[in-house]
Amino acid sequence: MIMKKYIFLIAITILGLSYQSYSCTDIIVGKNASADGSVITSHTGAAPECRVHVVLAMDFPIGAMANVYYGLQDVTKPFGTYGKVIGQIPQARHTYKYFHSGYSHMNEYQLAIGESTMSQKDELMVSRETGEQIMTIEQAMVFALQRCKTAREAVILIGSLVDEWGFLPSCGPESEALCIADPNEAWVFEVFSVGPDWEPGQPGAIWAAQRVPDDHVVVVPNWSIIKEINIKDKDNFLASKNYKQEAIDRGWYDPKSGKPFIWQEAYSPLPREWAMGRFWLFFKTFAPNYKDWPDKTAHSPYDGNKPYTQYLEPVSYYPFSVKPEKKVSVQDVIAFQRSLFEETIYDMTNDKAWLVPNKEGQMVKSPLTTPFPTRYMRELLNLTYRRMVSRGGYGMVAQLRSWLPDPIGGVYWYYVDNQYVSTYVPIYAGAMEIAPELKEYDPDAYSESSYRWAIDMVDNLLYLQWQEAAEDLKAARDPLEARFFEEQDKIDKEALFQYEKIPEMGLKYITAYSLDCQKDAMEMYRELQKTLISKYTNNKQGL
Repeated sequence: MIMKKYIFLIAITILGLSYQSYSCTDIIVGKNASADGSVITSHTGAAPECRVHVVLAMDFPIGAMANVYYGLQDVTKPFGTYGKVIGQIPQARHTYKYFHSGYSHMNEYQLAIGESTMSQKDELMVSRETGEQIMTIEQAMVFALQRCKTAREAVILIGSLVDEWGFLPSCGPESEALCIADPNEAWVFEVFSVGPDWEPGQPGAIWAAQRVPDDHVVVVPNWSIIKEINIKDKDNFLASKNYKQEAIDRGWYDPKSGKPFIWQEAYSPLPREWAMGRFWLFFKTFAPNYKDWPDKTAHSPYDGNKPYTQYLEPVSYYPFSVKPEKKVSVQDVIAFQRSLFEETIYDMTNDKAWLVPNKEGQMVKSPLTTPFPTRYMRELLNLTYRRMVSRGGYGMVAQLRSWLPDPIGGVYWYYVDNQYVSTYVPIYAGAMEIAPELKEYDPDAYSESSYRWAIDMVDNLLYLQWQEAAEDLKAARDPLEARFFEEQDKIDKEALFQYEKIPEMGLKYITAYSLDCQKDAMEMYRELQKTLISKYTNNKQGL
């Protein structure tokens, strides 16, 4: 098994991926739990391939075949290409328009999908080198966005794809979860591998899906959250035919024990702290009085370094979903996505290593104190690494509204690089084009015309004097982002007016508006670069 894991790590290194670096936090908000009645799904820390472009709807002849690709997450491949063809499946007669990226998130019918890599037991792990499976989760997401209009349709299609063609992990040798939503409902879909001995004709995956109650919210922090499954309740549960039998055959569940079958326990390994911390933060934030949550407040700069006294609650302590104590807005989801675990034992700025004496001799945080210390900074200062919600390749919040036509109702709030630094830019579901700056990114070659590099440059400049520079960032970013939300109602009304007269005019209007927002964000970061380098150049840092 050690050799197999080595092969897996070699494979993802070749692709330039790291399942430890690109951890994802997904949140779902049901329509009766949201502030505006929309269904919300989201995704943080997505793949390196952050370039996004529109793939238009297409028609195909009877008998056409669709390529199955490996390498969709790879940002080093030429733009507009999809990786290595490793198989084919029957093509649909008609496919829908969608926004394509490493993990494709939304289509023209307000179907939206977030992804979060989970963990699975060693016996289930498989790679391209050790099995015949060909269906990665990101490829299944593309097929669902091309062929489905509703979340339930997407669950059923993705389940059938991994059943027939075999689920192939692509983010390490691990399992996957999807947060699938449309304007009316949302589902959590979880899939585990069946190991290297799979043969076509047999179930190629172990999967289950649970519907999110309309008045509840959900978090998927890189860990399985589905527990008991009532397969007779088709309105709220769907699963592969082997969802329980696989655990029985492998000795992970004894039906004679009298104990219920717990999906989360059957196929997951022992819990990991980076998942438990985010479970705790989510429920403590949105349902603080639901349960007597563990106290993880940091009362001193030493508390994060005291593992002997910290709580180790079981993963079962956290429910599948919860009714929030107040309605949740898109802005609330964004705020959580930017969370730094402030004033908790996981706060990486709350460490004695950052303390320096001020002029009065008091110990205060250094101006260099950052919630995102690099590996070299952590080694120098002996800081304990904590998995933040913030940080990652790119991500989104999808706002799905049933009372508007699909092209106007769906809003893809897109960010890139680190969401703590990035602006969430609105792209309407009906948008027919993406700005060229969002289509360009080479991680090995800086470009002034790349949106990702514009934000990454600001991210790097913050390190010159993080504590003060972060305030400059907020002063530039927050008004722009606030403007996007403030003018949303006006844009919706004008877009609807034009769409109802002539649909093509409505699509042109929301395309132009989405492009303007992308342009405004790009210009803001260009100006912010100048501000930061002027204020915090090392010529002003002193000797």
